[in-house]
Amino acid sequence: MSSFIEEVKAKAAADRKKIVLPESNDKRTYDAIQLIKKEGFADLVLIASAEDIKTYGAGYDLSGVEIVDPFTDPRTDAYAEKFAELRKSKGMTFEQALGILKKDYTYYGVMMVKVGDADGMVSGACHTTADTLRPCLQILKTAPGVKTVSSFFLMIVPNCPYGENGTLVFADCGLVQNPTSEELATIAGSSAATFEKMVGKEPRVALLSHSTMGSAKHDDITKVVEAVKIAKAEYPQYMIDGELQLDAAIVPKVGASKAPNSPVAGKANVLVFPDLDAGNIGYKLVQRFANAEAYGPVCQGLAKPVNDLSRGCSAEDIVGVVAITALQAQA
Repeated sequence: MSSFIEEVKAKAAADRKKIVLPESNDKRTYDAIQLIKKEGFADLVLIASAEDIKTYGAGYDLSGVEIVDPFTDPRTDAYAEKFAELRKSKGMTFEQALGILKKDYTYYGVMMVKVGDADGMVSGACHTTADTLRPCLQILKTAPGVKTVSSFFLMIVPNCPYGENGTLVFADCGLVQNPTSEELATIAGSSAATFEKMVGKEPRVALLSHSTMGSAKHDDITKVVEAVKIAKAEYPQYMIDGELQLDAAIVPKVGASKAPNSPVAGKANVLVFPDLDAGNIGYKLVQRFANAEAYGPVCQGLAKPVNDLSRGCSAEDIVGVVAITALQAQA
């Protein structure tokens, strides 16, 4: 585990937040709870019936963890009323809302976050990204001023001179398939804010392409060029530039040669990929070839923090994402 994640945990511990874990049917959740309890950087809510705990959590110490059973909790009806109200334009009734909340713990957890009974949620060890994010988009919606919910990976690359001593944000690598110029601009702004909050350093955002500052012509490049214009206008507080090839973005010598007037070229610590194919391939190349730690996909742009796990995650991965979610909740 990198020292960076230890720093995130320390920041989270300084202002503890309450994070919901809805996947009480997976032993990795219980293993993660033991680790988080020991480290003490977040308060936890486990959505579980007595049967869930008997089947999956036998032998685990759950003292100090808030256990919420949707079938018996006195707040369930109020959550269902609120949920039905939020979805009334789609024809949802109280009875339908109640049925969903009792059947799908992810929806229940998101409702807890919505009404302020919890500060964030982590799910996805045994749910797809779609199953994790659908209730968020239906119930939480986007943060004020944010047009697009996106995702990022926090990359920690050992023995690496690039980025912020090997720490970079990659976006979007997990959610927005083929972003428009406007969506790319929003991803750039959200990722800059994420880097500033997570790393505590000034973000330098590069919008990536196979072209640097007009070295090639194509509609795909034009999309990135337009995104840079929009991002600079909408987020003047951040250093954002492009279009830049990857080497021009992160290698000082190449950046100085290919884009000598850019404040970002050769020094980027936030990389915005032109589409999901490039982003997903890019983060996995770095993760595997450089033995990098890759935390994500972490959501950005939601009104309150909910984050997705890989279904292949370990208990330690859950711990790391809970720490990141707790830090997001402080904002």
